[in-house]
Amino acid sequence: MTGVKEAIFISGEKKDRTVIHIISDSVGETAELVARAAASQFDGGRVEIRGVPYVQNPEEIPGIVEMASAANGIIAYTLVMPALKEVLIREAKRHNIIAVDIMGPMLDALSLAEGTSPKLEPGLVRKMDDEYFRKVEAIEFAVKYDDGKDPRGIMRADIVVIGISRTSKTPLCMYLAHKRIKAANVPLVPEVAPPEELFKLPSHKIVGLTIKPHQLNEIRTERLKTLGLTSDADYASINRIIKELEYAQDIMRKVGCHVIDATNKAVEETASKVMELYYRGERNK
Repeated sequence: MTGVKEAIFISGEKKDRTVIHIISDSVGETAELVARAAASQFDGGRVEIRGVPYVQNPEEIPGIVEMASAANGIIAYTLVMPALKEVLIREAKRHNIIAVDIMGPMLDALSLAEGTSPKLEPGLVRKMDDEYFRKVEAIEFAVKYDDGKDPRGIMRADIVVIGISRTSKTPLCMYLAHKRIKAANVPLVPEVAPPEELFKLPSHKIVGLTIKPHQLNEIRTERLKTLGLTSDADYASINRIIKELEYAQDIMRKVGCHVIDATNKAVEETASKVMELYYRGERNK
């Protein structure tokens, strides 16, 4: 049958077999999984599953149903668009072929339970998968470009977080990654010049973190203890902390970024402010 798009998922025996035609307005993976599970309860080698994905024009359906009828098969479908379902049901009755609605009963049940109508938009599961993979990509990005490991990440990041040591740059970047925002962070140390890439970014893509000296003193003192070091190291001294904060403030002024005081703030609170700044900047581009 010319003009009919068809992809064979499973090849079975060529004789004495049942052919299940999967018709979907998206990929058809849901119906295929159900068909595979059902076929496993019988002689699976005698069942052939053929996929006809991305059916979005009602005019395609008569030819597909005719093909299924010629193969003495059955149809399993996941069509969320009412116009497609109506044509399929009509054509299946005309050819006296069994057509099983895989998704319809569940959509009806959820409609009753939720008290609302479904979106009737094909491929939403795949869109959810895309969201997941974007999150994974953002997490991998945050790990790769953590703590200024590779300045090349600065130009690729959605957001660059800068600040001195122990201002929660890494936890913030990881939290943003779970929101699918690619975040890199750069530590600011008086003895080390910031990477040149930092000064090439638009200011709305940079966020500076600061903190009150005495809280940072407590955080760094605890950090030294966990490392088995004495708390009187210069790293935790108030004078050193003030020097670092002043240096960081000077860099933040030069890049013109927004500065967030992370004192006594949970990472979620800081991230909420960063996301607000990020999306505002995206809208104003």
